[in-house]
Amino acid sequence: METIALPGKGATTLDKLDPSIDVFAEIERLRREKNVVILAHYYQDAEIQDLADFIGDSLDLSRKAAETKADVIAFCGVRFMAEVAKILSPAKTVLLPDEEAGCSLEDSCKADELRKYRDAHPDTIIVTYINSSAEVKALSDVIVTSSSAEHIVRQLPKDKPIMFAPDRHLGAYVARVTGRKMELWNGSCIVHDRFSARELSKLKTKHPKAPVVAHPECTESILAFADHVGSTRSILDFVVQRPEKEFIIATERHIIHQMEKLAPGKTFIPAPGSDGSCNCASCPYMALNTVEKLYLSLVNMAPRVEIPEALREQALKPLKRMLEMSPPAPASARAAE
Repeated sequence: METIALPGKGATTLDKLDPSIDVFAEIERLRREKNVVILAHYYQDAEIQDLADFIGDSLDLSRKAAETKADVIAFCGVRFMAEVAKILSPAKTVLLPDEEAGCSLEDSCKADELRKYRDAHPDTIIVTYINSSAEVKALSDVIVTSSSAEHIVRQLPKDKPIMFAPDRHLGAYVARVTGRKMELWNGSCIVHDRFSARELSKLKTKHPKAPVVAHPECTESILAFADHVGSTRSILDFVVQRPEKEFIIATERHIIHQMEKLAPGKTFIPAPGSDGSCNCASCPYMALNTVEKLYLSLVNMAPRVEIPEALREQALKPLKRMLEMSPPAPASARAAE
């Protein structure tokens, strides 16, 4: 089901954009006039992060936006994130600067495929990573984030089989740390899947004292090098709080912008891909959002996320279950809110 409403006929487009316009100033004007809250995921370009009202992981951003009195949420992230914002804030207008900003994990698990699995395995608990469509969430028993997955899986009935979708690497990591046997959907993140263990080993010999931090969406061969495995927020907290002066970062490279702002005296080295470069550590979907497209979305009030109420209510159920089963936020995260 398509949840993105595109700009109508006569809308301002990139090719019609006046090059003399100060888009940053115009975004500020439109933010005030239309009562907009701008959200930016950690994986967005630095210039978008710097103009956002809130920067963070996908779920935390949606929860913060829901608590504001804004009429409009401009979500600089990807489609599933904007959908979650709409699920939690149905009365607010939710904009996504580029309608093509998708996610390889979301693409790997289609609703019709999960529905067939659900019908064939009615007794299986379907645990779904938040990187999924609203339709897939609606078919799930509980949603998890990278920070809550372990805690939630430990609470599930021991006598019930589990399907973990769609990220096989995160699912495998959770299975290892919890000891729970789980069937894994065959999906992965195109960014975290590209890091090379061989090249990381070479990099580690050059920086032997640099702790390796990694997102659990990485392969097991990368996680084997990690001194800390955690969500994007957890990784950020780790490098800021630790005394070491340099770190190797095995997640999307744009988080380094926040690391450099919060710990300016430290050095952050992106983990390499198979060619030895860090080019693989950039999400092409996140890169589709630009300051110019953010401006146009505020002008046109589109692309806009629209979710039928019945679907929204069904997708909200496993999200609520996740919130009920999740651990309390750490003090550092609460302080940042």
